[in-house]
Amino acid sequence: MEKVCILGLGCIGLPMASLLAVKGFKVQGVDVNFNIVETINQGYSHINEPELNDLVRSAIKSGNFFASINPSPADIFIIAVPSLITKNHLPDITHVKAATYATAPHLTPGNLVILESTIPVGTTEKIAGWINELRPDLVIPSLVSSVPQIRNKVQIFLAHCPERVLPGRILQELVANDRIIGGIDEPSALKAQEFYEKFVCGGISLTDTRTAELIKLVENSFRDVNIAFANELSLICNKLGINVWEVVELANRHPRVDILQPGPGVGGHCITKDPWYIVDSATDESRLIYTARLINDHMPGYIVNRIQEMAAHLEQPVITCLGLSYKADCVELRESPAIKIVQDLSKSTARQILVVEPHVKALPDELAKYDNIKLVDLTTGMKQADLVVLLVNHHAFTNLDTEMYGKKAVLDTRGIWR
Repeated sequence: MEKVCILGLGCIGLPMASLLAVKGFKVQGVDVNFNIVETINQGYSHINEPELNDLVRSAIKSGNFFASINPSPADIFIIAVPSLITKNHLPDITHVKAATYATAPHLTPGNLVILESTIPVGTTEKIAGWINELRPDLVIPSLVSSVPQIRNKVQIFLAHCPERVLPGRILQELVANDRIIGGIDEPSALKAQEFYEKFVCGGISLTDTRTAELIKLVENSFRDVNIAFANELSLICNKLGINVWEVVELANRHPRVDILQPGPGVGGHCITKDPWYIVDSATDESRLIYTARLINDHMPGYIVNRIQEMAAHLEQPVITCLGLSYKADCVELRESPAIKIVQDLSKSTARQILVVEPHVKALPDELAKYDNIKLVDLTTGMKQADLVVLLVNHHAFTNLDTEMYGKKAVLDTRGIWR
C-alpha cells in the first residue's frame, strides 16, 4: 500500500487526502494548525464543502487517514499549502518553502514530490534547489543533465500538478477534471502520471514545470480579463445612461460574442491572486492582465460610492445588503467583493446595515467587529430596508416577490431583478 503525505489540509489538501484514503492509499495529512489536526482526527471537516464531512469521517474510520503537525516518511509527498501575494501584489511563497523544508528530511530514493499549490513560474525549480541544498545526498532530476556521472542515478522525482477545482464541486472535480502535469524531467512527469491515473478519470497531459505553472495562471487570468471587460462595460453604460444588462443580452445574440455578466468585483482565492503572478514575472508584457486587475479591484469602491449617492436622498435609511460570498450559491467568503463593500460602507456611515447571507450562521470576523452591521434573515432584511443592495445572485434572491422590494430604493449589481 503506497503511503502519501499531504502537506496542507485546506480546501485542496483535505479533500484529496480523504479521497485517496477511501481509495486505499495510506495517507498522512499535515497541517501547522493544531486545531485543524485535532478536528480532522475526530472525523470532522473544518471546511464547508458538500459531502466532505462524510468523506473525512469515512477516511478516518477506514484507518487509512490520520492528521498530524509534522510529516513522516512516505512514498509520495504532495504540497498543497496556500500561496499568497503581499499587499503590494508581489508573490509570497513562504508556505511552499516551509513545506519543502519540512519534507526534505524525510525524503528517500524513489520518492515522488508533487506541488499542487498555484505558484509563480519557476517555483518548482526553486523547490529542486532547496531540496538539493538540504539533502545533497539525493539527486534532483533538474541537476542531472548537467552532471554526466550521475545522469543515470535519478533518486527523487519532482512534478507540478496544479489543482483545477471549483468550491462547491471539489470532490467531483478532483476526479473528473483533466489534469496538467509538469515534470522537472520526463521520468518525473511519467511517475506523477502513474499516480494520478489511479484516481483521476479526466484526461492527463504532460509538459514541463514552467508550462504547467503558467497554464494555471493563464486559466484564471483569462477569467479575470473577461470579467473586467464586462465590468468596464457596466461603467461605460452607467455614464451613458444605458442598461448594461440589455446591452450584454443583445450583444450575446451574435454567434461569436459571449460577454460575461458584470458585477461588484472579483472574489475567491485564485482569480484575485494568480494574475499578479504573471504581472510580476513579465511586467512589461502583461499590460492587459494588469489593467484587468485594476478594473476589477476598482469595482467594490465604485459600488460603495453608488450606495452612498442613493442613501444621500433618503432620511436615515436602513441599508440591506444581500449576499456575502464571492459567487452565487457558495459558502466561500475568501476575497469576496461583497464583504469589502459592506465593510467599507460601514466605515463610511453610521447607518444601520443589515446583511442577508443564507449560507452562513454568523458574520465573518471582518464584519462582526462593527456595531452597525447585523446578520438577519431575508424576510427581516427586506421588511426593514429602505435601500436594498443585491451583491450576490444567490438562488434564494432571484424569485423574490416584487412586493418585497418594488417600492424601495434598489441597487442590483447582478442584474437579476431587471
